[in-house]
Amino acid sequence: MTPKDISRRTVLAAGTALPLAAGLGTSHAALAGGHAGPKNAIQNTFALGDFQVSTLLAGTRPVEDMQTIFGMNVSAEDFASVSAENFIPSDKAQFFFTPTVVQTGGETILFDAGLSATGTTAALQAAGIAADDVDVVVLTHMHGDHIGGLTDDAGTPTYANARYVTGQVEYDHWAAAENERFDGKVRPFADKMNFLGDGDSVASGITAVSAFGHTPGHMAYLLDSGGEQVLVMADTANHYVWSLAYPEWEVRFDMDKEAAAATRKKILGMVAADRIPLIGYHMPFPGMGFVEQVSEGRFRYVPATYQMML
Repeated sequence: MTPKDISRRTVLAAGTALPLAAGLGTSHAALAGGHAGPKNAIQNTFALGDFQVSTLLAGTRPVEDMQTIFGMNVSAEDFASVSAENFIPSDKAQFFFTPTVVQTGGETILFDAGLSATGTTAALQAAGIAADDVDVVVLTHMHGDHIGGLTDDAGTPTYANARYVTGQVEYDHWAAAENERFDGKVRPFADKMNFLGDGDSVASGITAVSAFGHTPGHMAYLLDSGGEQVLVMADTANHYVWSLAYPEWEVRFDMDKEAAAATRKKILGMVAADRIPLIGYHMPFPGMGFVEQVSEGRFRYVPATYQMML
């Protein structure tokens, strides 16, 4: 079946059980360690102009003690009140880990490698894509839940035929940081790595957008084909209420909290004004939705339903 055969249809496919890698050795280790993974690999596929885009559920797990992660600069009463208004508990949440793959017609481009090789490749297979079919791996940033799947446990590259793309600022930061996870997962691909900055292109119709703050060189990517657009925002906002709706609420894993908040307000304001759907790595699966600006510095996440099927 060709991409044109399934354009405008959302496909959900079940796969094998996905054990997640424990002990990431990065700031996201607490979110992934000790979890058995989702019961099924799931993918969601839609057409964007001439592109075929799939979001990949490479992992999911429950997490507790939410205000040690989100809303660290607000009162417990405010955190609980906002949670109740949005029909979610304030003490726990379900986390999702969702890479994105784009088939342009000429190349297959994977955005982030997930927690583990097993999780992401199983989700790719559900989308009809083998690891060897991946031509480009784009790393939005270097946290462990985005680079863990670059190799298997033995250090064998997962995407043997791929070249690699990442932000120059991001790479330079981690290359100087003496970070064991970066040194083991990313540095071995240095000779295959291409670097870019704000406004540079991964391929025709895929443009880098600076979104610094979560990490020093964190990047988002704008997909544009046939007059249709989607923003792959990666970790610009990590929860649809406690981060996206309240961009000034501090998030533990944002390395520069002030810059991350400013980036959220800028990026979310842009997609809200232009009515561009976005894909978020940690948004509830399938990880895609729209943003409405409800007031200065306040936003509302509207999950995508059937819009991309039409």
